[in-house]
Amino acid sequence: MAFYAVIVCGGDATRMGPMQTSKTLIPVNGVPAVIRCLHAFRKAGCECVLVIRPSDEALFRKALLAWHADAKLVYGGADRQASVKNGLDAIEDRDAFVLIHDGARPMITPAFVADCMQFALEHGSAVPAVPVTDTLKKCTDGDVKTVSREGLYRTQTPQCFRLQDLLKAYALADGSYTDEAALFEHAGLPVCLCRGMAENVKLTQREDIALAERLSQKIYRTGFGLDAHRFEKGRKLILCGVEVPYDRGLLGHSDADAPLHALTDALLGAAAMGDIGQWFPDTDERFRGISSVLLLKRVAQHLCGKGIRIVNADVTIVCQRPKLMPYIDAMRRTTAEALGVPTACVSVKATTTEHMGYEGREEGISAHAVATVAVDPLMTEMEAEHDPE
Repeated sequence: MAFYAVIVCGGDATRMGPMQTSKTLIPVNGVPAVIRCLHAFRKAGCECVLVIRPSDEALFRKALLAWHADAKLVYGGADRQASVKNGLDAIEDRDAFVLIHDGARPMITPAFVADCMQFALEHGSAVPAVPVTDTLKKCTDGDVKTVSREGLYRTQTPQCFRLQDLLKAYALADGSYTDEAALFEHAGLPVCLCRGMAENVKLTQREDIALAERLSQKIYRTGFGLDAHRFEKGRKLILCGVEVPYDRGLLGHSDADAPLHALTDALLGAAAMGDIGQWFPDTDERFRGISSVLLLKRVAQHLCGKGIRIVNADVTIVCQRPKLMPYIDAMRRTTAEALGVPTACVSVKATTTEHMGYEGREEGISAHAVATVAVDPLMTEMEAEHDPE
């Protein structure tokens, strides 16, 4: 049995404010929402049709090319219902099942799509739904009353039906319907609810993008970093981006900020992206005397662009002198700002070695760092498959 996915991508996104593009092209951890949808449907074995606005065609073709994705492009109609009908008309196999999906729901997975397909094969249709768990209120002219939530569900997409049944329902339509299930109800055809997906959020308002990104970052990784520099007369002592008054500084190609070097290595290690020496070699004159805050910020921004969220950072500075306690809060703030995270996510500590070792002899300073990141597995998988530029 053939399965097709008709993905509707023509919404105006008025609740997101001014938009330069379709909201289905908004990146979620670096991957456009519609590409995430296509990945799920293709992995589940579906042929895909994208219903778009004519003015967006060049943007969609560019996204498909960049991510090596395959789909037929069809222009939408005056409203969602007409747009879906245009997508159905583009399917040549009249015996197929069709999954209708909102392109602004990027969190679906191949397994979820496959479950909907199997349910439709067994029951004739599949409409994913989630039971309403909140207490409901109805307000009419200021009169508030509690409404029973018993038997109430929130429906989602993809909704799966036999194409022939869908075409019959469209032929009987005499109004506007918000989803295909409502169209089926009007036609007297059976609507079968299947289990929905709590993470299947729709990008309606801007805060939904941040929610989708956090939901997709499912894998946690931890990295460790270690760095050490010797003291040198005539150098400023910079630790975690903060200048600490002292008669010596640390020797290095950059500003020799050992704790930030250790933290940069910890982040790169957690992301499996090499080490600080590969990124900023001491043979490169561009980095001579550069602030390590800038280097850390560059790595943090790169991780963000790869769908990797920094969860927390923990830095320990090992030195006998100077005493660092008065500068710890400033170090935390500077480090957090470079990482783009709240200060509460950054810990900076200082300790001594009780006069043992090179730190104890006041020959230099070492620093240890641990960082945890959250990774979007889809971003990693798609980059491994296609390596888009």
